[in-house]
Amino acid sequence: MVSVGSRDFAYDVIPDWGALPDGFEWGLLGAVTVDADDRVYVFSRSDHPLMVFERDGTYVKTIGEGIFRDGHGMCFDPNGDLLVVDRGPHVVMKFTTDGEKVMELGQRDEPSDSGYDEETRAVARAAGPFNYPTDVACSAAGGFYVSDGDRNASVHKFADDGTLQFSWGKPGSGPGEFRDVHSVWEAKGRVYIADRENHRIQIFSPDGEFIDEWTGFAQPADIYVDDNDVMYVAELAGRVTLLTLDGTVIARFGSPDDRVREPGKFVGPHGIWADRHGDFYVAEVFAGKRVQKFVRK
Repeated sequence: MVSVGSRDFAYDVIPDWGALPDGFEWGLLGAVTVDADDRVYVFSRSDHPLMVFERDGTYVKTIGEGIFRDGHGMCFDPNGDLLVVDRGPHVVMKFTTDGEKVMELGQRDEPSDSGYDEETRAVARAAGPFNYPTDVACSAAGGFYVSDGDRNASVHKFADDGTLQFSWGKPGSGPGEFRDVHSVWEAKGRVYIADRENHRIQIFSPDGEFIDEWTGFAQPADIYVDDNDVMYVAELAGRVTLLTLDGTVIARFGSPDDRVREPGKFVGPHGIWADRHGDFYVAEVFAGKRVQKFVRK
């Protein structure tokens, strides 16, 4: 077995975690998350879009067949319901873990007017919800944030019932500006935004006020913070970074210079989540199309 890292952050790598049923395939994996019972939810752009597994990789069930088209981001709310981002149809939905849809936000198949140019992939202006939304995360004070996203330059804050409270952001590379708002997470009273194509994480107050930025990332695609205040960042260009909440790098795995489908290395990390045992999961797109599990020693 391949091992990576050192000291308190040493891990054994399970490079192809999860036993798929016959006829299933991983496809491009938009996100991964873990519930309170250690079950692992994998959001796949395939015929079996939201697959659920036990911690040991045993397949349990699939949610959302015939509903999800372009799975991209997800998280659990404090009630244990699942908030999911279906990017292509421009919607955010809430489901029970039994697969019942209880809320849908956005105008399905009608993107907001951000002036997105297909040829240059440039966003002309920030717009309302949604144009290719990317991720969702809950706020400690109630409600949730949506990063929006691949064809917009906005972060939206919603109340628990789905009422839009406010938005912030605009296209660009300055403070509070975005080039592909790709993930959002709130921790310790701060909101962390993966500003993917500016290769940085921007930090805001819960009211959207700019605080700071951390540079030196390689297309940060997904952010998760565990109960020990360790931040996990999946970087699309082939790397995973662990940090403290003051921005100090704890560990890095993989490299943008060595994007290969080998244990402990990556082609396209797109989703990341850690469980209460200190293990973490990385879901990949591009030719990766797998989940790697990093088991903490």
